[in-house]
Amino acid sequence: MNLSDYKISSQVKINELRTKPTFEVNEKKLKKELKTVRKKLGELQDTLYAHGKYAVLICIQGMDTAGKDSLIREVFKDFNARGVVVHSFKVPTELELNHDYLWRHYIALPEKGKFGVFNRTHYENVLVTRVHPGYILNEDLPEIKNVGDITPKFWTKRFEQINNFEKHIAENGTIIFKFFLNLSKDEQKNRLLRRLDKKEKNWKFSAGDLKERKLWDSYQQCYQDVLNQTSKDHAPWYSIPADSKEAARVIVANILLDRLSEYKDIKEPELDAETKANIELYKSQLNNEV
Repeated sequence: MNLSDYKISSQVKINELRTKPTFEVNEKKLKKELKTVRKKLGELQDTLYAHGKYAVLICIQGMDTAGKDSLIREVFKDFNARGVVVHSFKVPTELELNHDYLWRHYIALPEKGKFGVFNRTHYENVLVTRVHPGYILNEDLPEIKNVGDITPKFWTKRFEQINNFEKHIAENGTIIFKFFLNLSKDEQKNRLLRRLDKKEKNWKFSAGDLKERKLWDSYQQCYQDVLNQTSKDHAPWYSIPADSKEAARVIVANILLDRLSEYKDIKEPELDAETKANIELYKSQLNNEV
C-alpha cells in the first residue's frame, strides 16, 4: 500500500481514479490491520489532546452509499469520546442561511487538542449547489437575483473562498485531511439494492437517491473540479477507492497515522521543574496517608 498514490498532487481526470484497491481484499486481514492502526491512532489522539497545540479536521465526501458513516464509526472506534466530535451537515437551516455559507462550518471546527470529523462538508457548497444551482437562491445573496446570475466566475470565486478558509485555519494550527470516497456507479447500484432488499436497511433508502443517481455524470464533473481546484499542500485531497468498505477504512486510517506521525513536536507536555523535583515527595505523601 503506497499511501502517496491516493494523494491528489496534480490535475486529474476522475474517470481515471481507482474505485477498487490495487491490493488483495481479504476482509479478515483488513479488519485485523484496521484494529491495529486505529489503536495507534487512539494513542496518538491522547497525546494530541495533552499537547493541546493542534486541531485535526477530517473532511469526508462521497456519493450516496459511499460508506461515510460506517467509515467514521470504524476508524474512530478507539478514540476517547472527549477528543473527537463528528458533524453531519444536512440542508442548511434558516439560521444558517442567515449567515454566509461557511459560517456553520467555521463554528463547528475542532478546538486545539481535538479531532473534528465533517461528514459531508463545506464542499457541498460547490457540489450539490452546483448541480442544483437553484439552491444558491436560498442564500439570498445581493448580486444573485436568479439562476442566470450564477456564472462560472461565481464558482471560481467560491473555490477561492474555500481555499482561503482552509489556508487560514491551517496557518492557525489545524491539520486538514480531505477524503473523497470514490465509489463506482455499479457499486452504488448494488448498495441501493441492498437497502431495498434488507428490511433493516430500508430506512436508509430514499426515492431522492434515485433522482440524484440520474445526475451521476454532473456530480462526477463537479468532484473532478473540486479535486483539481482545492487540493493544496496544507489541505490535500485523497481519492480513496470505496468499492470495498473494508479497504477504504484501512487506507484512510493509515493515511491519518502516517501523516500525523510526521509531527514530531506532538508529545505530552513536560512537567514543570518544581513538580518533577518533588515527585518522590508527592508519592511519599500519598503512600503515608492515614
